[in-house]
Amino acid sequence: MTLVRSQNFIGGRWVDPVDGARAPITNPATGKTIAEAAVSARFDVDRAVDAAESGWQTWRETTPRERSELLFALADAMAANGSELADLESANVGKPILLARGEVDEAIDGLRFFAGAIRSSEGLASNGFRRGTTSIVRREPIGVVGLITAWNFPLMGAIWKAGAALAAGNACVLKPAEQTPLTTLALAELAAPILPPGVLNVITGQGVPVGSALSEHPKIRMVSVTGAVATGRAVAGAAAHTLKRVHLELGGNCPAIVFGDADLDAVAAGIRHAATVNSGQVCLAATRLLVEKSCYDALLDRLVSAFESVRVGPPEEGEHIEMGPLAYRGHRDRVVGYIHGAQNAKILTGHLAPDSDSNFVTPTVISGVEQGDPIVQEEIFGPVVTVQPFDNDAQAVEWANGTPFGLAASLWTRDLSRAMSTAPRLEFGTVWMNDHLSMLPEMPHGGVKDSGYGSEGSSYGIDEFTQVKHVWIKHG
Repeated sequence: MTLVRSQNFIGGRWVDPVDGARAPITNPATGKTIAEAAVSARFDVDRAVDAAESGWQTWRETTPRERSELLFALADAMAANGSELADLESANVGKPILLARGEVDEAIDGLRFFAGAIRSSEGLASNGFRRGTTSIVRREPIGVVGLITAWNFPLMGAIWKAGAALAAGNACVLKPAEQTPLTTLALAELAAPILPPGVLNVITGQGVPVGSALSEHPKIRMVSVTGAVATGRAVAGAAAHTLKRVHLELGGNCPAIVFGDADLDAVAAGIRHAATVNSGQVCLAATRLLVEKSCYDALLDRLVSAFESVRVGPPEEGEHIEMGPLAYRGHRDRVVGYIHGAQNAKILTGHLAPDSDSNFVTPTVISGVEQGDPIVQEEIFGPVVTVQPFDNDAQAVEWANGTPFGLAASLWTRDLSRAMSTAPRLEFGTVWMNDHLSMLPEMPHGGVKDSGYGSEGSSYGIDEFTQVKHVWIKHG
């Protein structure tokens, strides 16, 4: 497998961008250029969409079994090249190697889930609702879909979208984030001898013009995007002109509510992982701890110790590294700005001073924040946790719901009744109990409010890429 391409993958072939432009791809831990990627233009999008439309004419006629077998073959190819994919993901995003290997395994598992699930899709049974007639409900593919993924989980993001879309019978034009395209290009390399030409197309470049062209293109019938809230609004606005379907998986600012009876050692260990994995660059990360006053001080002591134990460094140093750098310099500066911009807050541990020479931010715990502070209300997307003490359950729920986001939340308590009565009052797409950040391909993932709409993963994620058709048969 050729791991690095500086071309687009269109119609089953590697082609140069129309303008011939390239952009450097850097390793965020070292700052060194490790590859180049094509900088595409609107004409490249048109070419990819035409190829996808041609490929769909064949792909739409395949049976679930045929699609399943090809997707299983692609998963097997990924597994055979898993080590190379992990090394590439580690270098491009700055992930510790053990984390990168785990994510490759999860991506393969997700693709295998979609490959199997499409053979057992369910729906309303056909029936005779009027004498002499039979009604049948079919789930059919939408057509050509545009997929825009984020920079924090490039390979997993590509599989969550493309795996579901392809399983449902659609053809795809996939745009990875301009900062981290390498494993998506490697995925196209692996798919080339397996999938029919035009079924999966990958083009690289900036959000403008590539992402906007996908959102506006009249031949694209659906666009699915993972990204920031501003990106989601721009995509939805552009898609409105052609009335295409839109799926948005946007930002998060996820609270963890800790009740006084919780196992505090388990909380500290769980938040240590859920706030610092992938350097906190996870939309589902635990970012706001709402802690009952009766255990506030005891949890803070444990949390600070847990955060200070995270082994931070360049992934190249070895498997003992747990947290690497932030993915690129502009984002690192944004995170540091939030840390030092919090009014009246106290940094208990972590990034104490701006650093002009690296992309690293150490795990940070901040107390003394107010509910209205930007660091509480906005998505930080770094290894940073704020801690707020609450008086009662109603206040905890109010504060948890009191931001524009609604992606995920967690509850920590030994009292099942208290947890079950609290969970329905939380305005989030996922609520964990005594856990945070665990995901399964069998379960859906999605948000409400500014976190977007629609589901990824599970059979619901496949359904996102289908349309319902009623077939009426008159026979008597």
